[in-house]
Amino acid sequence: MNTRDWPIRAKLTALVIGPVTGLLALWIFATTLTFGPALDLLSARTLLYDLGRPGETVVAELQRERRLSVVQLAGDRALPELTEQRVRTDDAIVELRRKVDGGDLRDVADAQLDNRLDQLVSALDALPAGRVFIDDRKVDRAGAVGLYSGMIGSAFQAFGAMAALPDAQLNREATALTALGRSRELLGQADALLAGAVTAGRYAEGEHEQLVRTIENQRFLAEIAVADLPPGERTAYQRMTEGAGFLRLRALQDSLIRSPALPARFDMRAWDTGHAEVWQSLRDFELRGADALAERSVPMATRILVQLAAAGVLGLIAIVVCVLVALRVGRSLAQRLTGVRAAATEVAERRLPDVVARLRRGEEVDVAREAPELDHGGDEIGQVARAFNEVRRTAVRAAVDEVTLRRGFNEVILNLARRSQGLVHRQLALLDRLERRTEDPDELAGLFQVDHLATRLRRHAEDLVILAGAAPGRGWRRPVAAVDVMRGAISEVEAYDRVDVGEVASAGVLGRAVGDVIHLLAELIENATAFSPPGTRVDVTGRSVPGGYTIEITDRGLGMSAPALAEANRKLAEPPEFDPAGSARLGLFVVARLAARHGVRVELRPSRPAGIVASVFVPSELITDEPPVGADASAGPERRRLAKVTRLTTVPRPGRPTRPGRDRSENTVVPLQSARASTVEPPADDGLPRRIRRRGATARPRAAVADTPAHRTPEEARRAMSALQAGTARGRRDGSRAAGTGPATPATEPRDTGTPSTTAGPAVEPAPPAPDQRTATERDA
Repeated sequence: MNTRDWPIRAKLTALVIGPVTGLLALWIFATTLTFGPALDLLSARTLLYDLGRPGETVVAELQRERRLSVVQLAGDRALPELTEQRVRTDDAIVELRRKVDGGDLRDVADAQLDNRLDQLVSALDALPAGRVFIDDRKVDRAGAVGLYSGMIGSAFQAFGAMAALPDAQLNREATALTALGRSRELLGQADALLAGAVTAGRYAEGEHEQLVRTIENQRFLAEIAVADLPPGERTAYQRMTEGAGFLRLRALQDSLIRSPALPARFDMRAWDTGHAEVWQSLRDFELRGADALAERSVPMATRILVQLAAAGVLGLIAIVVCVLVALRVGRSLAQRLTGVRAAATEVAERRLPDVVARLRRGEEVDVAREAPELDHGGDEIGQVARAFNEVRRTAVRAAVDEVTLRRGFNEVILNLARRSQGLVHRQLALLDRLERRTEDPDELAGLFQVDHLATRLRRHAEDLVILAGAAPGRGWRRPVAAVDVMRGAISEVEAYDRVDVGEVASAGVLGRAVGDVIHLLAELIENATAFSPPGTRVDVTGRSVPGGYTIEITDRGLGMSAPALAEANRKLAEPPEFDPAGSARLGLFVVARLAARHGVRVELRPSRPAGIVASVFVPSELITDEPPVGADASAGPERRRLAKVTRLTTVPRPGRPTRPGRDRSENTVVPLQSARASTVEPPADDGLPRRIRRRGATARPRAAVADTPAHRTPEEARRAMSALQAGTARGRRDGSRAAGTGPATPATEPRDTGTPSTTAGPAVEPAPPAPDQRTATERDA
């Protein structure tokens, strides 16, 4: 049995319970050995009055009925006396049955006596059938004697089981009295045999031999029984047997033994007188002896019980003292050890986490106060407590050092991330200027690719900011359409050409959450493209649901096992602390942090037939009506619109230009300078045009200005006016920079206002922020 992992209380209890249990078992055993005989002595009185007296009465009545039955069988007529005797016998049997069926006798009887009582009742049940045989003369005199003798023998067997007292002297006396009763029964059998022979005038075959054996057995049992009687009772019995009745009956028995035939002048009257006197004297002697035996058993039982009570009380006191001492010592040890354990548990579960949390909040921590001294005495437990004091102080100091190190590590990461962000913003601003000045489609496509890479670098720099515990700098002041949020997220993914935007319900995302939602979606979309085969597609859809807006990203990869899926969902629901050891799951950590910041719920679930569906639920607090789409948004925000992004074309929002480097697609919408070199296809199903890129001439001569203005469509006129306005604003900004008189970023014309531009050219963009500064708004993805 392995007891190593038992609690200390269980071990102490095991140490105590062994000796105490042994002592208690010995006490119970000794008490039982003494208490049982005392109960047997007390039950002797019950056995005498509930079984001895009624049983002896039944035996006497059966003996009389047996003599009359034999006489009736020897004669030729029915005896009226037999009928009266049968009534008396039945009354005695009824009384005996009442006592046997009662609870008192059965309670004090042991198993052997119970069995013999059942045998006696069964033998008495055969009496009515035997009487019928006697009345019908279907049985001879020997059979009648055997019938009644069997019933009487069952009664004496019950008397013998009753004579089992714990005291040796009392038990010998009870056995002697039972033997005297059997001797008297043999005397009754001889009387019945002789009465039948006298009535018939001769012995039946074998009857004389049976009579002789009965007389000899009677004398033998009497001698054996007298030897076990106390001296006083033995003397009384000898005086009784010296009386005239005993002597006369003995002389008659001797004459019967000597004569093989029935004597011709046998004095039957003298036999009856002598037999009745001897039988009654023996019966009275037995009853007096039984009463005296029962009376002597009560004081003896009382004395035994008193001794038992004294010994039991002393033993019980000893056991209680042992238990109290063991409990006191055990409780003291258990309390002290429990105190040490409680202190250890408090440090591990409360103090150390509290210290770490306070350190992360920037609070000062007093090591001595957080690890107070433990005093548990000078023994081994006290020494363990003192050793644990040092362990606690070391643990608190280690926690302080670890949190200080992690805080410094986060600050280093945040500093590097801010610097990288500043460089990426400046790079994006430079790319914007280069894109506006470039007219060659191939060069413009290359710039767009570099722009896309820079956009991804900006997201990775924001990952570092999030890992460091800070908030990214990108933000919008106005709502942005949900479809533009999805496109912005797709534009930050390497394999953007594998992503399809399906059905998107019209809705808007509040500006304060746009940047984080774009980043969150980009992480999930990139994960979907990375863990699915290259030839498969990734679908992005959006729909309005009660309480918010749901965006689903579906891939067709191998999927995840059920335990891994459950663990990922647990981390998404409860963002864990960043652990550098878990660098393989940085995207999951970033998504969880971004979702927790705005109350967004992200859940992963299996897709059919294969893959994973990432469901992003944006609460209604962050959802608003879709903002109007330029001047053509006359249908209102309630209009349902489908945005479809394919590998080669993108349906742009009306009135807003799209670029491959910024909006995920490979749609080639050329700048204003090369617009005339492109061909416009017929409108698509949604009424929007699709453009096909055309390579222009390497050196295009400037066209001569016609005297007569060419005919322009309203769309071309709108784009020209928008380009003129954008150029004018850019010139003013560049002039202000050169003169140093204007702000670096116009507060009134940020690029990421959340409202789509209505011009054909690029919108005015703020200057990139410094490496160590965070801007309130940044350029759209």
